[in-house]
Amino acid sequence: MVSETHELKMSKTICTIFMITTLCASLVLTCISLLDLPKSFAQTITNTNQTSKEGPTPPQFGPTPELSVSQKSASTNKTCTLAPASIKLNGTPQQTEGPYFVDGIPNRSDIRSDPTDGSLQQGIPLRLVIHVYDVNNGSCIPLGGAKVDIWHANSQGIYSAVKDFGTIGKKFLRGYQVTDNNGTVRFTTIYPGWYQGRTIHIHDKVRTFNGLEKTLEWTAQLYFNNSINQQVHTQPPYTNHGPPQTTNEEDGVYTGASTDGLIQRDSGEQLMLHLTKQGQSYLGTFNIVLSQSKH
Repeated sequence: MVSETHELKMSKTICTIFMITTLCASLVLTCISLLDLPKSFAQTITNTNQTSKEGPTPPQFGPTPELSVSQKSASTNKTCTLAPASIKLNGTPQQTEGPYFVDGIPNRSDIRSDPTDGSLQQGIPLRLVIHVYDVNNGSCIPLGGAKVDIWHANSQGIYSAVKDFGTIGKKFLRGYQVTDNNGTVRFTTIYPGWYQGRTIHIHDKVRTFNGLEKTLEWTAQLYFNNSINQQVHTQPPYTNHGPPQTTNEEDGVYTGASTDGLIQRDSGEQLMLHLTKQGQSYLGTFNIVLSQSKH
């Protein structure tokens, strides 16, 4: 009888210990979950902030529209020799204009300010020197009197004069110059930033006119070295937007065919700016070779 009573007490003791152990384990797991909650919440906030840096959804370019007569006449696959340097230059491919071109922008060399309020876009200074040549019997002839437009995003990937960016009425980082007798235009701007789905680039357009009649139109985009893009974005104010998300080789326009049909792939390889570091700024130069022949 004593043995049975002892066994009963032992069974009750074991059950009690098991219940206490189970309860303690549950309390420990609950505490761990509560401790991890702020981290999960912080992670959610971080992910939200990262998404917000991407900005508006990139435009869908769709099929390339048929080029006009003035656009077709600007394209050439010929080469010419630049005198007196005896450097051979190839015809420069055209690319899509994109959705953000605005005509009637200011005639100015320094495009960093907004003429509506005088505000200045902040960023690493970039000076652009663009030479425009016409192929004539194998010689690169400077094309004077041509209108050259450029436009690009600011350090945070924002364009002026675009509804989706909330910048209607603004004209920062837009301007045009007319080529001199050497076929040259010069711009002062900032190193562009990136926006979702695109590599860093500058849009440019060359046009000639006979009175009000447009006689020639050439359009493309200019690109930068991937490593320089990354290096620039380690400095303010670019750090506020984060590092570039798309390289040249991941960009559909860069890797795609030229709009004039002369190049079937990687047309951007022929549209790379030649960059030189000058102190805290950059100098970018580029030669545009086109044909002024009329149809």
